[in-house]
Amino acid sequence: MKICTTVKEMHAAAHAARREGKRIGFVPTMGALHEGHLSLVRAAKAQSDTVVVSIFVNPVQFGPNEDLNRYPRPFERDRQLLENEGVDFLFAPSAEEMYPAGAITYVTVEGLSEKLCGKSRPRHFRGVTTVVAKLFHIIEPDLACFGQKDAAQAAIIRRMVRDLHLPVEIVVCPIVREPDGLAMSSRNAYLDPQQRRSALVLSRSLGRVVEVFGKGERNSDRLIEVGKQVFEDEPSVRLDYFEIVDPETLEPVVTVRGAALVAVAAFAGTTRLIDNTVLQP
Repeated sequence: MKICTTVKEMHAAAHAARREGKRIGFVPTMGALHEGHLSLVRAAKAQSDTVVVSIFVNPVQFGPNEDLNRYPRPFERDRQLLENEGVDFLFAPSAEEMYPAGAITYVTVEGLSEKLCGKSRPRHFRGVTTVVAKLFHIIEPDLACFGQKDAAQAAIIRRMVRDLHLPVEIVVCPIVREPDGLAMSSRNAYLDPQQRRSALVLSRSLGRVVEVFGKGERNSDRLIEVGKQVFEDEPSVRLDYFEIVDPETLEPVVTVRGAALVAVAAFAGTTRLIDNTVLQP
């Protein structure tokens, strides 16, 4: 596995692979890798000839009071995991490399970036779309793999790719969960044992909604209320939002007639966690 740390080096390596007729699969990450990330790597590997993974803790997507400085950065462990998976290139640039001094250009998907996590994390999705657009430009992948856990992010990136005519296929892979149902996340490492147990309320609430939906309930307000009731039994976890929206537009759904995204965000201690499921009538 070759490690590239500059834009010029990564762009040249990707260009050489394309010149050889290789199909490039790409997985953008912020490191602190877990099985969810590795499932994306395997998906990219199955659909391409050359796999590129980026590790970059993107400062532009963090708010002023968020966890940028303490976000886990176990680079050597991550490098070994990616090497074990047969990744061809690891792109690990510095913030200065990705954002040259005086950089003032951003990519914003208007109308979507303010929804779900965008409500409580202003400018978060602007940071995501800006860095992903940069990475797509540098690597020029044929496909890029993202996780369903970040469903709003995936929808926003799909819209960005469509609107900007970017020649990359977006592949969204299933959520990978711990044996007890907690969605895998790098931020799970912040949880103490009690918070870890309490955090299961996110997946339990979604499971309850799926159960009631399976019995015929289609009214979103009633389904949301069912999900919120589960949180009442776990007062140590503070709910941020519980919504049912269209998976593409992220607009609220009144009555579930087609596919609908049930999305939840909550705080276990100071750690913000997200989870979701898709209802299919």
